[in-house]
Amino acid sequence: MDSRRMSRPRQIKFEEGWSNIQKGITKLIRILEGEPEPTFYFSECFKLYTIIYDMCVQRSDYSQQLYEKYRKVIEDYTIQTVLPSLREKHDEDMLRELVKRWNNHKIMVKWLSKFFVYIDRHLVRRSKIPIPSLDEVGLTCFLDLVYCEMQSTAKEAVIALIHKEREGEQIDRALVKNVLDIYVENGMGTLEKYEEDFESFMLQDTASYYSRKASRWTEEDSCPDYMIKVEECLKMERERVTHYLHSITEPKLVEKIQNELLVMVTKNRLENEHSGFSALLRDDKKNDLSRIYSLYLPIPKRLGRVADLFKKHITEEGNALIKQADDTTTNQLLIELHNKFIVYVIECFQNHTLFYKVRVLFMCVSLFQQYYIE
Repeated sequence: MDSRRMSRPRQIKFEEGWSNIQKGITKLIRILEGEPEPTFYFSECFKLYTIIYDMCVQRSDYSQQLYEKYRKVIEDYTIQTVLPSLREKHDEDMLRELVKRWNNHKIMVKWLSKFFVYIDRHLVRRSKIPIPSLDEVGLTCFLDLVYCEMQSTAKEAVIALIHKEREGEQIDRALVKNVLDIYVENGMGTLEKYEEDFESFMLQDTASYYSRKASRWTEEDSCPDYMIKVEECLKMERERVTHYLHSITEPKLVEKIQNELLVMVTKNRLENEHSGFSALLRDDKKNDLSRIYSLYLPIPKRLGRVADLFKKHITEEGNALIKQADDTTTNQLLIELHNKFIVYVIECFQNHTLFYKVRVLFMCVSLFQQYYIE
């Protein structure tokens, strides 16, 4: 019996055990802050794990107290060190600091979770009332203390960078991507934070930006030059999605641009007397017509308007031809008219149903019949 008593592990008092754990935590924080400190050796990690393990399995079970201490360590470091470092910086410097602090936070949680891993096994999984895991506690600390305070400022800084890039300046795309990843990763497995705290504001700003551009460009540019700019804008915005925006943003972003640059100015651009759709047909500008078709193709209602303009132009040319021709040449001229415009249907409008329905053959037959009936 005496030998059994001698073999029992020594009971660790909480203050004693925590004092040893605190030394390891202090070393971790010094490493994160870039202070001269050697990396952790396996023996050190194992010693910290063993202390925490013993404090959980001994008669005096300190697992609940250790769980609370784990949370408090992260909260104290965040409040005393992380937030002050962010508050003193602005614009891109603040964004870089935010990325650094987020990465450090993940490293801190990773290492602390290794030290405290037995808490997850001993307390979290066995708790009758569900409690957050160590990883969840770590993420929630950052979410509640850092993200909630900084996300609005970060959003404005990122939107300002996007605006600069739209105006032709080079920006640090990797930085923007890393910042937006913070919104995604703080969504607790969803994209809610990204969509509500960043994307919705960015899309609203995008609409305002391109509304201003449309007002300016419609005054300055011909229809073909305007459409070239629209094409380039859509290309650049899709590149932004590739480089730093989340993929779910692309259809929403494209829709905003299409609405401001195409839908809202359809009449102004396409019905322009000197450079609009009819003028392009008249001047045989196939490349410009193909561009208009491709830009309006994803917008069914507006593509229908383009087809209507095509039909109107064919009808006007056919009527003019009939008035000028004599009985012996009309049929041949109508066939030539068909051959001329069927090229547009095939080459510029890709045989799309809307244009195929109003193809010249149909129009010419109608006009031909109308001519002979009269």
